[in-house]
Amino acid sequence: MSNEKQVDPGRRGMLVATCAAGGVVGLATAGALVSTFQPSERAKAAGAPVEADISDIAPGTMKVVEWRGKPVWILRRTPEMMASLAKLDAEMADPASDKFYQIDTPAYAKNATRSRAEHKEVLVVVGICSHLGCSPSSRFATGAQPSLPDDWAGGFICPCHGSTFDLAARVFKNKPAPTNLDVPPYMYLSDTRIVIGKDEKGDA
Repeated sequence: MSNEKQVDPGRRGMLVATCAAGGVVGLATAGALVSTFQPSERAKAAGAPVEADISDIAPGTMKVVEWRGKPVWILRRTPEMMASLAKLDAEMADPASDKFYQIDTPAYAKNATRSRAEHKEVLVVVGICSHLGCSPSSRFATGAQPSLPDDWAGGFICPCHGSTFDLAARVFKNKPAPTNLDVPPYMYLSDTRIVIGKDEKGDA
């Protein structure tokens, strides 16, 4: 009986050590497996295309999704919002979107609505001001408001230095921002779902 008592702690110690070692190896192996399934930092920086459901965006409202670490606005414009765009061409710094900030403007967005023909009412833009990289705020209400003209037709304003954009995200003349907000490549997967960062030409 006394011999068993003397040997038992040794066995127990050996068992604990073996289990601990096995656990460490197991954790290391699991960690290695998990890391192989995670995207690399380079892949994260490049940014993969992002799908977005637009079925829940009511006319006159907007949702924001993230792509490449930036906010992308998806605005469903009302008929009244759409009608205001053509009246503002003369006040825009670049009404035809000939210039761009960081992303080449897709050919399908070089029009008065800056949107694809199949859903002209849906605007998809990167919500980053081309002046100093701030994120503008939405001001969809019309009429006189602080920091806005009395005949304001709705749009966006950058709170940093006062650049204003219409409901197609085109910058008004004589503002600090030199270009319109960028339109990212995007395409429709269905009437209610889009993918941002990819179009018929492939990934951006």
